[in-house]
Amino acid sequence: MSDDSRPSRAEVRTAVVIPAAGRGVRLGPGAPKALRTLNGTPMLIHAVRAMAASRAVSLVVVVAPPDGAAEVKSLLDAHALPERTDFLVVPGGEERQDSVKLGLDALPPDYDIVLVHDAARPLVPVDTVDAVIEAVREGATAVVPALPLADTVKEVEPAAVPGDPEPVVATPERARLRAVQTPQGFDRATLIRAHETVTDNVTDDASMIEQLGETVVVVPGHEEAFKVTRPLDLVLAEAVLARRRLNDGF
Repeated sequence: MSDDSRPSRAEVRTAVVIPAAGRGVRLGPGAPKALRTLNGTPMLIHAVRAMAASRAVSLVVVVAPPDGAAEVKSLLDAHALPERTDFLVVPGGEERQDSVKLGLDALPPDYDIVLVHDAARPLVPVDTVDAVIEAVREGATAVVPALPLADTVKEVEPAAVPGDPEPVVATPERARLRAVQTPQGFDRATLIRAHETVTDNVTDDASMIEQLGETVVVVPGHEEAFKVTRPLDLVLAEAVLARRRLNDGF
């Protein structure tokens, strides 16, 4: 029996923060991206259900647009969500980093693992969620799901005028590169420290942990955890949902 005071793996509780305050400019005018519908249901609801599908997740905090918390709360109330999971809606900030911090601030104290998930990744399979949680439970400070790249990547000197030819600077070794997805999982105390101290060059929450000098590890992602950013992504997401209905009978 361990003589330290840390909770056992069975006692470690997991919460998810979903920043959903963005406008989704690349999808064009209209509703915020997270409220666009897939198969008649808002993407945000799909994303919330994807997180709540994991039995390890007991709280989902949705960070809403600053003036849209009541609307998002009504949206959650209107859709069937797992009863074993608690849901909380808080207003967000101007930037994604601000919204994640506000979501962290809203967490009760008895959660040691925090996942941060993009609302625009509505179709992530539960096995991916569970793999991230398990890696943090096993002792990782920060965990990201990721996929190998199918395409060769070129580093270029960006053109001064968009659309102009860009000279290639280097060709990174593709075998060492990964395309990162969410949910990203963290030791809560470390993630809070990162949000309190890191402000520059933030591309995702894991990059903040890297800037603290902590190790981030990768677990296998999934092709269906893609980010819905452009109109073509909506078409692909609808196709995935149609295939799931065909295979699963719902």
